[in-house]
Amino acid sequence: MTIVASGSPSARASNHTHFVVDQMGRAIVAGEYPPDTMIPLDPDLCEMFDVSRTVVREAKKTLAAKGLIASKAKVGTHVRPSDEWNMFDEDVLRWHTSVKSPGRFYDELFEIRLIFEPAAAASAARRANELADKAACDKLFALCDSLAGANSRADFAVADYEFHHHVLKLSGNRFLQSLGDMVQTALYSLFLIEANEKFQEVKAEVAANHRDIARAIASGLPDAAHSAMLKVITEGHDRTRATA
Repeated sequence: MTIVASGSPSARASNHTHFVVDQMGRAIVAGEYPPDTMIPLDPDLCEMFDVSRTVVREAKKTLAAKGLIASKAKVGTHVRPSDEWNMFDEDVLRWHTSVKSPGRFYDELFEIRLIFEPAAAASAARRANELADKAACDKLFALCDSLAGANSRADFAVADYEFHHHVLKLSGNRFLQSLGDMVQTALYSLFLIEANEKFQEVKAEVAANHRDIARAIASGLPDAAHSAMLKVITEGHDRTRATA
């Protein structure tokens, strides 16, 4: 492993590249550069961000790898349609959460949760029968207590994130865990920036619904776990859309 000193030219270039990637990525996701439009030329980007051409080239390579842009010789660099972006890239997810009104993005996140999280809960219940891991199930109930006792929106979001993260872990499926980690991280970011001051009014109900999931998993009831998770996700989506 090569360690680069923080003050070295390589480190500075890396920091500058990350900054340009972050700024351009946010702008593209926010629609400042619509699909199929050209982004500024390299000299203009150099002037815009006060960086070298090397930094701009590296930033463009990174954005291209994320599926946001494509370059053609003698033509320039254009923004790709959003359905060609890598939506599981952590930066792309993060940029979407920073958009002022991420309605479609939010709906798509919940849609994919409906596809895999109820199945993960059912899988966790089946494995609970096989493993009889009481400590793992006890953690789910403890997180339900954290949901019920949350004093802030941030504490509530953390408990919710950790609960769903633990269910995915209990599923025993590494693909589900990796997929879920990315989606849950995006949801956690959204929860923190939402102006929802009513969580104190609903947290008891939300905690009770999560406890139904925990109880079904601990009891080894896949169908009940699937249904309980489906209810939590659906009601959470409806509640969020109503307060958006």
